[in-house]
Amino acid sequence: MTKAAARPEGMAAYIAVTAVYWAFMLTDGALRMLVLLHFHTLGFSPVQLAYLFVLYELAGMVTNLSAGWIAARFGLTTTLYAGLALQIVALFALAQLDPGWTMGLSVVFVMLVQGLSGVAKDLAKMSSKSAVKLLAPSENGGLFRWVAALTGSKNVVKGFGFLLGAALLASLGFTWSVLAMAAVLALILLAVFFAMPPGLPKGRRGAKFSEVFSRSANVNWLSLARVFLFGARDVWFVVGIPIYFYAVSSDGSAAGNRAAFFLIGSFMAGWIILYGLVQATAPRLLRAGSRPEADLIGAARHWAAALCVVPATLAVATAVTPAPQMWLTVTIILGLLVFGAIFAVNSSLHSYLILAFSKAEHVTMDVGFYYMANAAGRLLGTLMSGLTYQIGGLAMTLSTAAVMVLVSALAAGRLRPVADASDGLT
Repeated sequence: MTKAAARPEGMAAYIAVTAVYWAFMLTDGALRMLVLLHFHTLGFSPVQLAYLFVLYELAGMVTNLSAGWIAARFGLTTTLYAGLALQIVALFALAQLDPGWTMGLSVVFVMLVQGLSGVAKDLAKMSSKSAVKLLAPSENGGLFRWVAALTGSKNVVKGFGFLLGAALLASLGFTWSVLAMAAVLALILLAVFFAMPPGLPKGRRGAKFSEVFSRSANVNWLSLARVFLFGARDVWFVVGIPIYFYAVSSDGSAAGNRAAFFLIGSFMAGWIILYGLVQATAPRLLRAGSRPEADLIGAARHWAAALCVVPATLAVATAVTPAPQMWLTVTIILGLLVFGAIFAVNSSLHSYLILAFSKAEHVTMDVGFYYMANAAGRLLGTLMSGLTYQIGGLAMTLSTAAVMVLVSALAAGRLRPVADASDGLT
């Protein structure tokens, strides 16, 4: 199937895949906010809250490796449908949580369900991102534009999901919120199962599982850069900042809790929406259509170095301030929005480069391996988020983020144009 022949039906398939991915990520964002805020109000510590998401990220690592092979073997529609179905099961399972259970049992149950949700998310993500490589036009920076549009719009939708989760928790409560989301996803799954346009490959029977481990130095260095880039985001995003904002905005009353939920949900939503909007405009910002690949590889290095400055500055401001003050909270909010904009350019560059470095016949494998690294970074960030906040507060959390970005920049510095990429980590 050539791109030229598949372009009309390919566009229809791209739109369908994007719409499914939007619906999935809306519930994914809402679920994360529901779990975080609900269990914080039940008295979970920062480390216990981080534990709730550990299996989610660990499952993502395993899933991305196997999903690349499954998609290559059985086709992208198979993994896309499987992702939606598993998310529905996870939501229904979470609704069975019993408030009378012990804290230990509750933690284990939610970890397992979140693990299932992590499998679902990465099946859907790998399917959607791989589809772009196979469907996008190759001329005039078409690949960068299409992947930026998919990734950017997905994050805008996920941002609204954070806001939706906080609103649902405050209005419907935990159980009815997850049941409502499960019902909506079930309807979407039925619709796409019977109406998915043609255009996605059906798979190849000769695909071997050993192919998921990339032999490309560029793919490996980019994956390492991705680990620490997303670790730097999640080290403050998952637990640190939400708990910090809750501490400075809630007085412990029911009304205070609701106000804190909306404040946290609004910030998280606004941050993700800004991130998505900048991602979508990254090709224009970087003039990707008129720049050679070597320039974009260099840009990945430079933008990572610029990103490092933001958490380092915020960490210093937090460390020298004796107690939470309004000016500090405003500074943190503005600083993290700047972080989000620069982070979005970095992430968009990475998402383009992994597809540029991948060959069409191996794309699901390379994308699966790369998003395994993405999940590893989120896992690392999640673990460090609860731990660093509990040990050293927000200052330590932000300092850790700065160090992680620096490591990401160093790894990106090892990337080479495809013609020269013959040495390095293999």
